[in-house]
Amino acid sequence: METRNVGPVLELNKAIPSFEESGLPPVPFSMRLMPGECAVVEARDASRATIFADLCSGLVPLNDGAVKFMGLDWTELHDREVNALRGRIGRITRRPSWTDFLGTHMGIMLQQLHHTTRDVNDVVAEASRLSEQFGLPGLPVLRPAMLSDADLLRASCVRAFMGRPHLLLLEDPLEASPADLEDAFLSAITTARDKGAGIIWLVRSNAVGQRYWQGVTSRWRLADDGLVAVRMG
Repeated sequence: METRNVGPVLELNKAIPSFEESGLPPVPFSMRLMPGECAVVEARDASRATIFADLCSGLVPLNDGAVKFMGLDWTELHDREVNALRGRIGRITRRPSWTDFLGTHMGIMLQQLHHTTRDVNDVVAEASRLSEQFGLPGLPVLRPAMLSDADLLRASCVRAFMGRPHLLLLEDPLEASPADLEDAFLSAITTARDKGAGIIWLVRSNAVGQRYWQGVTSRWRLADDGLVAVRMG
């Protein structure tokens, strides 16, 4: 397995989120995710799952503690550094996240075009390849509102896996997904992990255990008293 840094990809070190800013319980959150690991986090409240992903991305103010990505504390970075790091994070979120006055292809590529210095042709080629991998006939250029829910979900997967991410924050796309998406999604996770990415897979139930149990390295539950480790097995 190829890894790109020897330390944790993500580390929550007794991070206490601001309840006023996030709605998360103001208790210490601690988690360490190493390269190639896949942590499943059960969060029955979908909005809380989204805010937890925000916390991992340095978007939630803290009352105490720290959140570090690739060994760097989000609060100690300048805007340019933050933007560069966010270019290394792939997300699938239930929060509305498409800009409808742009074609879906631009929504897919925007993060890579904004947060990295990659050549445009390279970004387009990767987006086209991933679109076909996730079952689209090609890179979708219609506005997001004109796509079916299934195709918009496929596009969300394409966007998340763009740019060889170091960290993937995935709010379960397999819930109510097209039947053929599962194989492509699990294959993409495996490939990303082989390249050293850390995965946080946010689910509403433990059904993921039956689909990818052999690949899960830790399990957690997002509860009223914070992030609770769940025994494996």
